This record gives sequence, structure tokens and C-alpha cells, in this order.
Amino acid sequence: MTGSVWEKGAWLLLVTVVLALAPLGGTTTAFAQDAEAPTVAETTETAAEETAEIDYSDLRWEMGWTINTLIMFICAVLVIFMQAGFAMLEVGLNSAKNTVNILFKNVMDLAVGVLLYLFIGWGIMYSGTDSPYFGYDGPWVTRDAQMADDGSWDVAPNDSDGAPYASSAVDFLFQVAFAATAATIVSGAVAGRMQFKAYLIYSAILTGLVYPISGFWKWGGGFLDQMGFQDFAGSIVVHAVGGFAGLAGAIVLGPRLGRYVNGKSVPMPGHNIAFAALGVFILWVGWYGFNPGSQLTYDGFANAEATTYIALTTTIAAAGGAVSAMFFAWILFGKPDVTMALNGTLAGLVGITANCDRVSQGESLTIGLVAGVLVVLGIMLLDRLKIDDPVGAWPVHGLCGVWGGLATGIFGDLPDGIESQGEFFFVQLKSTVIICVWAFVTMFILFSILKAIGILRVSAAEEQQGLDLTEHGMKAYAGS
Repeated sequence: MTGSVWEKGAWLLLVTVVLALAPLGGTTTAFAQDAEAPTVAETTETAAEETAEIDYSDLRWEMGWTINTLIMFICAVLVIFMQAGFAMLEVGLNSAKNTVNILFKNVMDLAVGVLLYLFIGWGIMYSGTDSPYFGYDGPWVTRDAQMADDGSWDVAPNDSDGAPYASSAVDFLFQVAFAATAATIVSGAVAGRMQFKAYLIYSAILTGLVYPISGFWKWGGGFLDQMGFQDFAGSIVVHAVGGFAGLAGAIVLGPRLGRYVNGKSVPMPGHNIAFAALGVFILWVGWYGFNPGSQLTYDGFANAEATTYIALTTTIAAAGGAVSAMFFAWILFGKPDVTMALNGTLAGLVGITANCDRVSQGESLTIGLVAGVLVVLGIMLLDRLKIDDPVGAWPVHGLCGVWGGLATGIFGDLPDGIESQGEFFFVQLKSTVIICVWAFVTMFILFSILKAIGILRVSAAEEQQGLDLTEHGMKAYAGS
């Protein structure tokens, strides 16, 4: 019995070895019946022929398109997440009785903004018209990739007709996040006293018309762009528009009850500084979508280097703004004020946004340091003028947005077609004034109309009770 087992085992081993060695010679079932295996030379020749059939220019473009699309999607999400930062900052720096109202406004800025920008704003801002002032290319977003009947995807080829650098869908997501940012800035400036329906009207008009029109003048190839105006990621196009729109709203609305008594300023501190600080941290992180994302193309060494360098200058300016605002306010008021440092951080970020692609590290630090001082001075100026801006929207986004535009002309590398720094500065100054006046005047008219028809400001009794209850019938904090 044992012998037969060993004998069977030996035969089994022999058969296994033969089967294992069989592919090394002769014909095998891995190839067609009666066909010979190709030699190494034949295999190499076949591979070379297949390689020659590949169009590597199309392949490189397709990979670049994919990389750009995916990274821009991440950047768009970061910018959209900034809405949470604005909401937390505004909630923290205002009374607890208006928390629901503030959160609701920030949600609607994005939701209303998406719809109005989809149907109107997108078609205006990127209309492709020959007119340098205005155009409209219709609603909806063009799809660059279409699925064929066989299930494959057909993307527009990279040819002289101007194929997209990334998906138009993700481009829309990125751009609509900027539109919502411009609208949300105003929310803080008018907090605590504006009717909710009036705010919805304002938000729709700004994202559907006011922001896209001035945005077209620069980013859509309009007359400011043709002049040589530079605003890389929106110190003027986004932040100054929101800041000056907020200033118009604060002026027309008037101050909150009790903010100024007998000509004297009465501080109305926010109810949750932790929320405010969290909001600034979220905004700082979101800015890495805002500024580096505005590079728009990320494939290749040069684009990768440019994107990360933009992140570096952004970080330096933010840090500079926080430190200078802290020390400047400390000197003026005798105590270090965390809210001044928080606004200083945002001031540095706003100031660097226009020029983060074209200034040195030392220049970015200077821009941030100056912005930190400016935001403190701006808050003091509004207080002196008795203009009530609860979160400092105009000092941060309006005043420091202007500084960002002018700093580009002072420090930035010269764009094509401009021969001197003086000429560049004049172009920046002129363009900055045009956009700021456009935003302020149009929004001042709108807020004045809303006031005239009696739907702008809540009543004194409603304001004292809080907008959460009077406008929305609920409280943000149970038991409060």
C-alpha cells in the first residue's frame, strides 16, 4: 500500500514538471492552434508599431484636462466651504438672538446665487461677446464631454478652436462660489436689522447682475482687461464689490438700535468669539482654493510651481495681517484684541488676492502688514462716521480690497503691453475706482428703493426682540 502511494506520487510529480516545462518549447495552447510563438524581435516590432499608433499629444492633453478638472473641483469645494466660515464669523460677532437669521442668509446666498448665476450671471460674465461692456450667452453650462452610443466618452480635441483647459461644469462651480462669496460679504454689514425678504432681493440682484457685469469687465475680457487691469483672484472683482455693496447697505439701513447714543459709540460685542475664530480658520483654509485655485491649470512643473508659490504668498500675507493688526490695536487700545487680529488675518488674505501670482515673498509680507493696519483704521473710521458694520465687512473686504488692487500696481510684475510701473499703477487705480463705484452706486440705489417701499428694515420692536423670532419664528439655542 505504501509503495503504491509513493509510486503514484512520483508519477504525479513527473507529470507536473512536464506540464510546467511545456511552455518553454514547441507549441502551446497559449497561441492559436498550429501557430508558432513570436520571437523576441517580433514581439518588440509589434509593440513598436502599436506605440507608433498612439497620439501622445492627445494623450498628454487628455491627462492635463483630467488633472485640471479634478484639482479645480477640489478648489471649488474649498471656496464653497468658505460660506461656513463667513457664517461662523458673522454669527460669532453678532447677538445670539439673530443667529438663525444669519445662518439662513448665508445658506440662501449660495442657493439663490447658484440659480441666478446659472440662468443669468454665467451667461453675462463669460458671454464671449465682442462688446467690451456687456453681453449675454444664455443659461446653462455647456458639456465638454459627451457619451457615445458605445459607452465611450468623446471630449473636444485640443485644437486651434480653443478646447477647454478643464470641464466647463467645474469651471462653473468654481466661478459661482466666487459670486456667492461677493454676496455673503454684505450679510455681515447689514446684520441684525434687515428684513429677510429684502436680503433675498439684494442677493439675487448682486449675483445675477451686478457682480457678473463688473466681473465681465475683467475676467470676461471686457474693457478693464483690455486696459491691462490685473486682479488675479478677486481683491477688487469679488471682495471690493462685496465690501462696497455692504457699505451702501449699512449707510442706507442706519445703525443698530443702541449702537450710537447721544453721539457716542456704544460697543455691542459678539456673543461667541469661539465661533468667530473658527470662522476665520475656515476662511483661511478656504482661501487655498480661492487663490491657488485661480491658477486654473495645474498640470506640468511650471503650473504646479506657480500654484504652490501662490499658496506661499497667500500664507505670508495672512500671517502679516494678523500680527500687524494685533500690535497696532494693542498700541492704540492698550490691550491685545483677538477680533482685530482675526480681521487682520482676513485683511491680509484680501490684500494678497489680486497679486499673489506676481509679487515676491517680501512684498507679500509688506502687503499683509499694511492690510492689518488698514483694517484697524477702517474700523475706527466707520465708528467715527457712525456707520454700523458689525463684522467689519467694508474695512476687511472693501478697504483692503482696494489696497490689494493698488498694491498690484505698486509691487506686481508688469503685464504685457504696459511699459512702466507708473502706467501700471494708474491702470490699477482707474479700474479699482470704476468697479468700487459701480458696486456702491448700484447697491445704494437698490437699498434706497427697498427702503422707500418699506421692506428694507425691521421695526424697532422686532429688532429688539431679535430677527430669529420675528422673521423666522425660532431660536438658535434651546432654552435661551
